[in-house]
Amino acid sequence: MPFAYIIVDTLITNDEEMEKYKLLAKPLVESFGGEYLARGGQLVVKESQLWSPTRLVLLRFPSMAQAQTFYDSPAYQQILPISQSCTQRTLVMLEGL
Repeated sequence: MPFAYIIVDTLITNDEEMEKYKLLAKPLVESFGGEYLARGGQLVVKESQLWSPTRLVLLRFPSMAQAQTFYDSPAYQQILPISQSCTQRTLVMLEGL
Protein backbone atom coordinates (compact mmCIF):
# COMPACT_ATOMS: atom_id res chain seq x y z
CA MET A 1 0.00 0.00 0.00
CA PRO A 2 1.45 3.40 -0.93
CA PHE A 3 2.15 6.11 1.60
CA ALA A 4 0.56 9.54 1.43
CA TYR A 5 2.48 12.77 1.77
CA ILE A 6 1.25 16.18 2.75
CA ILE A 7 3.39 18.96 1.35
CA VAL A 8 2.81 22.44 2.73
CA ASP A 9 4.44 25.61 1.43
CA THR A 10 4.08 28.32 4.06
CA LEU A 11 4.78 32.03 4.25
CA ILE A 12 4.65 32.84 7.97
CA THR A 13 3.23 36.26 8.80
CA ASN A 14 3.14 35.93 12.60
CA ASP A 15 5.86 33.81 14.23
CA GLU A 16 4.29 33.82 17.70
CA GLU A 17 0.95 32.45 16.48
CA MET A 18 2.74 29.93 14.26
CA GLU A 19 4.57 28.55 17.29
CA LYS A 20 1.19 27.98 18.99
CA TYR A 21 -0.06 26.13 15.91
CA LYS A 22 3.07 23.95 15.67
CA LEU A 23 2.78 22.89 19.32
CA LEU A 24 -0.80 21.72 18.71
CA ALA A 25 -0.30 20.24 15.23
CA LYS A 26 2.67 17.93 15.88
CA PRO A 27 1.01 15.63 18.44
CA LEU A 28 -2.18 15.63 16.39
CA VAL A 29 -0.31 14.57 13.22
CA GLU A 30 1.33 11.78 15.20
CA SER A 31 -1.99 10.63 16.69
CA PHE A 32 -3.21 9.97 13.11
CA GLY A 33 -0.11 7.94 12.25
CA GLY A 34 1.69 10.80 10.53
CA GLU A 35 5.29 11.85 10.90
CA TYR A 36 7.24 14.95 9.99
CA LEU A 37 9.97 14.24 7.45
CA ALA A 38 11.01 17.88 6.95
CA ARG A 39 9.92 21.12 8.54
CA GLY A 40 11.33 24.40 7.33
CA GLY A 41 14.78 23.17 6.35
CA GLN A 42 17.14 24.73 3.84
CA LEU A 43 15.73 24.97 0.31
CA VAL A 44 17.69 24.81 -2.91
CA VAL A 45 15.34 25.67 -5.76
CA LYS A 46 16.73 24.44 -9.08
CA GLU A 47 13.68 25.14 -11.27
CA SER A 48 10.71 27.39 -10.58
CA GLN A 49 8.66 27.98 -13.72
CA LEU A 50 5.38 26.95 -12.07
CA TRP A 51 6.07 27.56 -8.40
CA SER A 52 8.73 29.03 -6.12
CA PRO A 53 8.48 27.57 -2.61
CA THR A 54 8.91 29.65 0.53
CA ARG A 55 9.08 27.27 3.51
CA LEU A 56 8.25 23.59 3.07
CA VAL A 57 6.87 21.04 5.48
CA LEU A 58 6.70 17.37 4.47
CA LEU A 59 4.53 14.87 6.34
CA ARG A 60 4.12 11.15 5.68
CA PHE A 61 1.01 9.11 6.53
CA PRO A 62 0.42 5.36 6.16
CA SER A 63 -2.20 5.96 3.44
CA MET A 64 -4.11 8.66 1.58
CA ALA A 65 -7.20 7.78 3.61
CA GLN A 66 -5.27 8.37 6.83
CA ALA A 67 -3.94 11.74 5.60
CA GLN A 68 -7.42 12.85 4.59
CA THR A 69 -8.89 11.62 7.87
CA PHE A 70 -6.30 13.70 9.71
CA TYR A 71 -6.98 16.85 7.68
CA ASP A 72 -10.77 16.51 7.87
CA SER A 73 -10.83 15.58 11.57
CA PRO A 74 -12.71 17.88 13.95
CA ALA A 75 -9.53 18.17 16.04
CA TYR A 76 -7.46 19.46 13.10
CA GLN A 77 -10.25 21.66 11.81
CA GLN A 78 -10.31 23.27 15.26
CA ILE A 79 -6.63 24.34 15.09
CA LEU A 80 -6.49 25.05 11.33
CA PRO A 81 -7.75 28.64 11.77
CA ILE A 82 -4.65 29.40 13.84
CA SER A 83 -2.44 28.52 10.88
CA GLN A 84 -4.70 30.34 8.45
CA SER A 85 -4.52 33.49 10.59
CA CYS A 86 -0.71 33.62 10.66
CA THR A 87 0.31 32.22 7.27
CA GLN A 88 -0.34 32.11 3.59
CA ARG A 89 0.01 28.53 2.45
CA THR A 90 -0.56 25.88 -0.14
CA LEU A 91 -1.23 22.30 0.98
CA VAL A 92 -1.09 19.29 -1.33
CA MET A 93 -1.68 15.61 -0.61
CA LEU A 94 0.33 13.22 -2.76
CA GLU A 95 0.23 9.43 -2.93
CA GLY A 96 3.65 7.83 -3.28
CA LEU A 97 6.09 5.14 -2.28
